[in-house]
Amino acid sequence: MTGLLIPAAQRDALARWLDHKRALDGAAAHTITAYSRDVTGFLGFLAEHRGGGEGLAAIANLPQADLRSWMAFERNRDVSSRSLARALSAVKSFVAWVADREGVDATTVLSARGPKYQRKLPRPLSEDGARDMIDSIGDFAREDWIAARDVAVLTLLYGCGLRISEALGLTGAAHPLPEVLRIKGKGGKERLVPTLPTTQETVARYVALCPYDLSRNEPLFRGLRGGPLNPRLIALAMEKTRTQLGLPASATPHALRHSFATHLLSAGGDLRAIQELLGHASLSTTQAYTGVDAARLLEVYEKAHPRA
Repeated sequence: MTGLLIPAAQRDALARWLDHKRALDGAAAHTITAYSRDVTGFLGFLAEHRGGGEGLAAIANLPQADLRSWMAFERNRDVSSRSLARALSAVKSFVAWVADREGVDATTVLSARGPKYQRKLPRPLSEDGARDMIDSIGDFAREDWIAARDVAVLTLLYGCGLRISEALGLTGAAHPLPEVLRIKGKGGKERLVPTLPTTQETVARYVALCPYDLSRNEPLFRGLRGGPLNPRLIALAMEKTRTQLGLPASATPHALRHSFATHLLSAGGDLRAIQELLGHASLSTTQAYTGVDAARLLEVYEKAHPRA
C-alpha cells in the first residue's frame, strides 16, 4: 500500500495527529516513526479496500469487518501478533483523535480487540551478575574516561531504575548528582528518583575524567569525539562484557532497569513505590515488568493493605 492512495484529508489529519503526539504528548522520534508507519499502512489498506476518496468521518465510522480485514491482511504479510497489536494501538489512538474533532462516535473501532501475544520481558540479572557487569564494563574501554562513563551509565540504570534514554538524556545540570533526581520519562511525565552515594560517586568520577566541557545545557554523557553518547555503544560494551563474564544474552541495558525493580521487590519493596520509581502509569505494568508470581504479589499487597 502506498501513501499516494490515501485521501488528502486523511493524510493531512495524520500529519496533524503526529504533530500533536510529538509536541503535546512528548513522543520520542522513533515512536513517531512507528506511529506514522503503522497508521499510513492502515490508511493505505483502507483506501484500496474501500475504493478511496473517503473523508475523515469514514475512518471513525469504520465497521468491524473492515478492521478485521486489515488485521487479516497484516497477518498474511507475516506481521507478528506483537507488531499487529502495536499497530492497532496506534490506529485506535489516531481514530480517537479524529473522532473527537469530527464529533463522531468511534466506539466500534475503539472496542476492537487486538491479537493476543506473550509479552517478552528481559530477564533480570542476579544481584551478583549486575554488580559484576558494572565492575567489569570498563575493561574494554579505549580510555579511562570512557570506562568511567560506562560505569556511571550502568550505575544509573541499576541504581536508579532509569531507562537508557533517560540516563543519556541527562545534561551537565545533573552534576553534581543530587540526592533526588528529577527525571522526565515517557510522555513528558516527570518523577523523582533518589540516588545512592555510590551512584553520585561514579558520576562525579566520570565528570572529573571527561575531557569535554559539560555545560548545564549540553549532554552529560559524551561519545569519543565529544558528541552525545549513542546508546548503541553502551549496548555493545555490555555485549563484550557479558561474554567475558559468561552472562546470558539477556544482559542488556534494559535488563538492568528490570533488575532494579525485581531486586527491590524481592527485598520487600512496596509495589506502588516501585511503580513510582519506574514511572509506570499503571500498577499492572509494574506487576508484569517485575515478573513476580501471584503469591509474591499477594504477600506484598497484604503487607501494604492489612485486613481489619
